[in-house]
Amino acid sequence: RNIAGAITVIEQDFFPGDVPGELFLSFLPLSHSYEHTAGQYMPIGMGGQIAYAEGLEKLASNIEEVRPTFMVVVPRLFEVLRMRIAKQIEKQGGLAITLLNQALAIARKEARGESLNLAEKLIDQALERTIRKSIRAKFGGRLRAMVAGGAPLNPEVGIFFTAIGIPILQGYGQTESGPVISCNRPRAKLKMHTVGPPLEQVEVKIAADGEILVRGELVMDGYWMNDAESHKALKDGWLYTGDIGHLDKDGHLVITDRKKDIIVNDKGDNVAPQRVEGMLTLQDEIAQAMVYGDKRPYLVGVVVPEAEWALAFARDKGLPADLAKLKDEPEYVRTLQAAVDRVNQKLSVIEKVRRVIIADEAFSTDNQQLTPSLKIRRHVLKQVYGERLDKLYKD
Repeated sequence: RNIAGAITVIEQDFFPGDVPGELFLSFLPLSHSYEHTAGQYMPIGMGGQIAYAEGLEKLASNIEEVRPTFMVVVPRLFEVLRMRIAKQIEKQGGLAITLLNQALAIARKEARGESLNLAEKLIDQALERTIRKSIRAKFGGRLRAMVAGGAPLNPEVGIFFTAIGIPILQGYGQTESGPVISCNRPRAKLKMHTVGPPLEQVEVKIAADGEILVRGELVMDGYWMNDAESHKALKDGWLYTGDIGHLDKDGHLVITDRKKDIIVNDKGDNVAPQRVEGMLTLQDEIAQAMVYGDKRPYLVGVVVPEAEWALAFARDKGLPADLAKLKDEPEYVRTLQAAVDRVNQKLSVIEKVRRVIIADEAFSTDNQQLTPSLKIRRHVLKQVYGERLDKLYKD
């Protein structure tokens, strides 16, 4: 009932009337509630088609091959694609870089809700015929939207894709809610720092401590054979999501962090780690990050260097092209810390990451350090790196 209810509501909000010919490209695990509702049952329910990707490594060629109209994705994919596209444009140099910078400037202005002047409108039209046209072709040329969910999307990543003409609709939900609660719509005002307004027939309210509460046909009746957890999650008909956020003046939902992930420092200040981690991974040198500092005077972290950047660094400096050995090279460590320090300049005092260690390996589903939707598993990473992170406060 929950899933059927979710499909009905999503179709009403996203596909009003008859929209034949929708083709979804699926690459997330079908066992994940996000994919099996939005990427499997919904296309079937509306009479669409589903193409299944051969794997992450072949995703780019699969997109060109099947030319999807919709994709259900996670933010990590956008972070990887953003880096690859930016590097390709950087290699082209000259005019390509100028066009990208102009596109970004226009996208940022529109994201602030500001109107374009005549010159900017003319530039925008030129961008449609040049850089955006060629990038859309790489995505099959028919893509109406990529719907991002499963984890928070950094607004800067969203602005980048808007700039290059690939529409991203960020949404939010949980398995316990069928699993969609809110989403930006294809034909409505796009607010990249939000997960959009709640879907029709879905009620959202914010508790006194900032927790997001949800009610509606999509919400579960309880956990299977687990009354204790059911009573914790469901109270007076409301689902207690465990997420912290607020509704803005336009009724769009803004997610701050997971309630259980909020870091409370030794002075009692609350820090949302996902915001800091998102800013760290925007740096060319850093692929993944986790920050740490509960009941501590400041934040520290563990970072995964971006592999291509690390190998290029080693080649330029005449160092061994071995990621494990590079960790012992002082200049390599200093360069990574410099990337962290660049981010610190944009953060408040309590958000600054004073020191970092370099991860032994990339966070992945294989080593249990990522969930199927590519969110970091904090408890696993704390088990692996907790002792070394604690040492940063003593050395």
